Order: sequence, then structure tokens, then C-alpha cells
Amino acid sequence: MAEFRRCVERYRGDYKVQSFSCWDQFLCPAFAQLARLGGLRAIETCLRSQRAKLYHRGFRGRISRNTMANANENRDWRIFADFAHVLIAQARQLYCDEAFAVESDQTVYALDSTTVDLCLSLFPWAQFRRHKRRSNCTRCSICAAAFQPMFM
Repeated sequence: MAEFRRCVERYRGDYKVQSFSCWDQFLCPAFAQLARLGGLRAIETCLRSQRAKLYHRGFRGRISRNTMANANENRDWRIFADFAHVLIAQARQLYCDEAFAVESDQTVYALDSTTVDLCLSLFPWAQFRRHKRRSNCTRCSICAAAFQPMFM
């Protein structure tokens, strides 16, 4: 938590924020990832269905699609990138002695290459189908020997 606060302070993420803090913004996609939710509407619906428990789970702000969308649009993404690097460093320390199931002389990497839908008018270079644009982007490389992300 202290490392996250440092990242927020570095980029002044909570400057002039009244209710939806950077921590709330971090918890929403973290919850969505664990619950396998896709989209702001699904996040809002699930979190609002458990309104009485949100405070005890760390949420302090009111959860709404508009608030989440505005926060995603206006807050500095480097807050979360820096925090991701902090978490990766912690994971490397925790799992540095883990054995790998397959023996290999070379380093083995697993790549997460997810198809991302893109807008036709903004990304004409991403030809997918006649009326759709898509792009595969590598978001994370995982060192399979240590089960740790290497970059994002």
C-alpha cells in the first residue's frame, strides 16, 4: 500500500479528487480480473450488488461507469505502470527459487498476445475484416522458468 501511495504522489494522481481515488481505480480492474468480468458495466453491476461490503474490501468511492471512465481517461497511466513494476519485482523475489517443470538450456518465455478491437476511423492500418479493425498486442512476457512477468 505504501508503494502504491508513492506512485500516486509521484504523478499527483489524487490531486483535486473528491471521491474516486486512485486506489479505488486500481481495485476496480483488479476485481474485474479476478471475477473474469469484461467492461465497465459488468464491473459496476457486480460491485453495486455488494454495496454493503465494498468499504471492507477497500473501496471508498462510489462506483459508477461514468466515474470509472473519467478516471481511466484523465488519470496518469504511469501510476499503474510503476506499481505494476513494483509488484513484478516483489514476485521475482518471492518465486526466484521455484523449480520449472520442463528442463531447457535456454530461457523460455510465454507471451500474452490478446486481440484488441480498434475503431475503424482511428486505426486504418489494423486491417482485420472488411468492416472491423483489430490488433494483436503483446502486453506481457512471462519468464516460464521463474513464473514471473518480465515486462509490460
